[in-house]
Amino acid sequence: MSTIARMPKKDRQFRLVQSLQENPFATDEDLAELFQVSIQTIRLDRLELGIPELRERIKSVAEKSLDPVKSLGIDEVIGEVIDLQLDDQAISVLEIKQEHVFSRTQIARGHYIFAQANSLAVAVIDADVALTATARIRFIRPVKLGEKLVAKAVVRSANGDECKVRVETKVHGELVFTATFRVVRMSGVAERQ
Repeated sequence: MSTIARMPKKDRQFRLVQSLQENPFATDEDLAELFQVSIQTIRLDRLELGIPELRERIKSVAEKSLDPVKSLGIDEVIGEVIDLQLDDQAISVLEIKQEHVFSRTQIARGHYIFAQANSLAVAVIDADVALTATARIRFIRPVKLGEKLVAKAVVRSANGDECKVRVETKVHGELVFTATFRVVRMSGVAERQ
């Protein structure tokens, strides 16, 4: 890592662009730590390269690749949906705040991590009504206050009204949670209610 700190500016900026292409949700703090420079140096690099701040990058990604959610209200998806391609894939981001953690340990409550993945698995399905039939989940490591969960749902297979959706949730590129959901498209349910 110490070689990164002495990296020439042009090389650092080239790597910065590469890093943000791989993970557009990296914060200035994440990038400063990665390149072992100050946050101010990262901000100056971004300004020089014309790279917007995190909030603008998220908005830009969302505007380019968002299909309308059909199976849920967009406000029913846990986390901020930033990519949605129905029957293909979806991505959401959830920052773990005080209301998501146990007060004594500052560790995220598991049901929030599960809810982000589950709601994303349902949202990615192109149907007016979709419900989770089964879920196989695995918590890999605890998530702490302030960490940002990036969940990616991928529709692995579809057989009639049943879809298998795989969700991987990461923090700074590190896998923290995985789930495989069997989601069923329901017909006629919305009209009866």
